[in-house]
Amino acid sequence: MKSNRILLLVSPRNIEEALEVINSNAEFIDCKNPSEGSLGANTPKMIQSMKSIIPKNSNKILSATIGDFPNLPCSAALAALGAAYSGADVIKVGIMGPKNLQEAILLMKSVVNAVKTYDKRILVVAAGYADQKRINTSPDPMLIPEIAVRTGCDIAMLDTAIKDGKGLFDFLSIESLIKFKKEVKKHNLSVALAGNLKMKDIDDIKKIKPDIIGVRSLVCTNNDRNNGSIKKDLIEKLWKTLN
Repeated sequence: MKSNRILLLVSPRNIEEALEVINSNAEFIDCKNPSEGSLGANTPKMIQSMKSIIPKNSNKILSATIGDFPNLPCSAALAALGAAYSGADVIKVGIMGPKNLQEAILLMKSVVNAVKTYDKRILVVAAGYADQKRINTSPDPMLIPEIAVRTGCDIAMLDTAIKDGKGLFDFLSIESLIKFKKEVKKHNLSVALAGNLKMKDIDDIKKIKPDIIGVRSLVCTNNDRNNGSIKKDLIEKLWKTLN
């Protein structure tokens, strides 16, 4: 996924929000259900519905989360295949349950095998949590590049698990995130960063220059991921600041 710009992934939960994203400059429509967690999964029908309203000649990409997944590799594979069948171009997996490298590799290998057997063009994202020490589960976030590489994923991502106002930069320094990016880029994979990003973080994001940033709260009314709604003008403001 090569671009001279940082690409923008925005996570709508319903069709009204998806239309706001489609009509903006954001490159990714990321079907999500925030009420089910950081990478909460939406329904197959919602993934299908969002896919159906993206114009055929559009360069928009539909991604879908399948959840903050427990250490259940076969269940993860089945969920990922469901998202693929429903029309997702990119499938994001939150590596929540595995506690070490070996468990995480088994989980993501199961997902990648299921997805790539169905359609090898679909991209798979291995997502870890910058605030891993707060949740007492999930592998060290700095292991995500190795997990992604060893399992055939396309994108390595960091997010935050607990949505309480603290964000990515409350847990990892710019230096750590640059190191994360370098490890991923050694193997020609893409880097995505998310986790309650704020406008004040954009200068630091530009220093790191990931391939993709993911947002929801930042482009919702009142910066409220659960009760607010995504608005096109807030996406455009962020996109202009980013680029």
